[in-house]
Amino acid sequence: MPKSKRNKIVSLSKTKKKGKEHKESIVNAIREAAEDYNSIYVFSFENMRNLKFKEFREKLKPTSRFFLGSNKVMQVALGRSVSDEIRPGLYKVSKLLRGDAGLFLTNMPRDEVESCFNKFEENDFARTGTIATEKVELLEGPLDQFTHEMEPFLRKQGMPVRLNKGVVELVSDFVVCEEGKPLSPESARILRLLGIKMATFRLNLICRWSPEDFELYKGLDESDVECA
Repeated sequence: MPKSKRNKIVSLSKTKKKGKEHKESIVNAIREAAEDYNSIYVFSFENMRNLKFKEFREKLKPTSRFFLGSNKVMQVALGRSVSDEIRPGLYKVSKLLRGDAGLFLTNMPRDEVESCFNKFEENDFARTGTIATEKVELLEGPLDQFTHEMEPFLRKQGMPVRLNKGVVELVSDFVVCEEGKPLSPESARILRLLGIKMATFRLNLICRWSPEDFELYKGLDESDVECA
């Protein structure tokens, strides 16, 4: 009788060791990159879209390198205080790695970096939990954009619809979402069907470090670094 894969014993010590080795490899990669590139930036991101980020990363690959992942691991790599920073001033960069953030190491001139990040913006369909940027309401009457085959699906999303001579009809006004409120799974699906994009994937520069200086973006000042 073949052995059940479900009953296979996995050594926790091995999985922990693998996780530790992975973290150490990231730390080493960041430290090597910190020596190879002229400047280091911290950036935050909103509404991450992996495919679009990959395209952006590939575009800048010849002159730059990105790191995303555990903020704590990236902080350890750079040094979290003056006593353990790997290059002078990098502890300030480390303190700003919080929330949805990443590292960008590059040899690109400062103005080119700022231009690339400021221009990068990608609109996409919002996902469940995203805060609605506007109120969307459908008025009673025929919904010509939907075929009759979609009527059961629309009903499952909570829409008060029926078929009238083969045409999907809304029997009463229906609010898909309210501005400032998180989208439900049903609202997100309906907005996608309507072709309404409420999410914008952005990358925002937070700070820039070079051997010569350190600069904060987004209206931050030195007190934000000390309090981080």
